[in-house]
Formats: sequence, C-alpha cells, structure tokens
Amino acid sequence: MTAEFRDYIDAATDDRKKVILYLHETILRLYPEAEQKISYHILMHKLKPGWVGLGYWKGGVTLYSEAIPMIAEFKRKHPAIKTGKGCINFKTADALPLQDIEQVIRYAMEPGKYPAVLTAEV
Repeated sequence: MTAEFRDYIDAATDDRKKVILYLHETILRLYPEAEQKISYHILMHKLKPGWVGLGYWKGGVTLYSEAIPMIAEFKRKHPAIKTGKGCINFKTADALPLQDIEQVIRYAMEPGKYPAVLTAEV
C-alpha cells in the first residue's frame, strides 16, 4: 500500500476504515499489479483498460466503477444495498457479499472479459 493510500485510509477514525481497508485489500488480492493513485479525492486502482475507486461518504464507503451493467445486476441481487449508476454505497452495518463484490471488481478491471451477471463462479 502506498503512503498516500495509508494516509487516506487512516483519515477515518470510525467503522468506515475497516470497510475501506477490506475492499482495498480485496482489490489488491485480485489485482496486485494495479496502479494505485488518488484522483478526485478517491483511491483509484487502475489496470488497463479498467479501474475501480474507493471513497468515504458520511455513512460508509463507496465503490466506484464504470461497470454499469454489473452494478445494475448487483442491485437486483442485493436491493438493500444502495447503488447509483456507477457506484455501490456500503453502509458500515451492511454485510459485504464478498463473492459478488469480487465479480463487480473483475468486471470493472477487465471490461469485456466477464459477463454482467452475478454467478456462483467466475
């Protein structure tokens, strides 16, 4: 983890820190070679041709991406977790559906390689 990322993550002193750290570690486990930089005040993980970002909001952590079809699928499967067109907003109390989050990350980082359907296996 870069020092810049560590400072960003450490800026939260509440349960959001655990959530963002967990999601960041998940991204790095899947894509250890991803470029890490802060852009638009969020943690960006880039791998040509895709990217995902993580950022704090008042009640939790947001996962950003351009994986719009996969986010729509995630919303269909997990309607209790708030989503936007290009993001998933995790509250600190939300149970994190890791397998489905990993599929969203894969779809975002490697567009075209994975179908926009949450399945039992990738």
